[in-house]
Amino acid sequence: MIPWKVTKLKVLPGHRLQATFADGLSGIVDVSKDKFDGILAPLADETYFAQARLEDGVVTWPNGAEIAPDAWRKAGAGGESSSARLD
Repeated sequence: MIPWKVTKLKVLPGHRLQATFADGLSGIVDVSKDKFDGILAPLADETYFAQARLEDGVVTWPNGAEIAPDAWRKAGAGGESSSARLD
């Protein structure tokens, strides 16, 4: 089992994602304060952000953008990060 793989995903308003990981850890990932530039620029639009989906345990968008779930998991396990935090 790879603990950082996302097994369930729900898009929430306000650029937030509810994620459950393979090891059972779950929480809300809030990226509302992130700077969306480069390949992530389309994610600034909440309608586009809502198109998030899972591919092999990684959250992705139609343009190929993805956000590393291992960073989210570390943040939820006690780390601090403004861009990937599990509450």
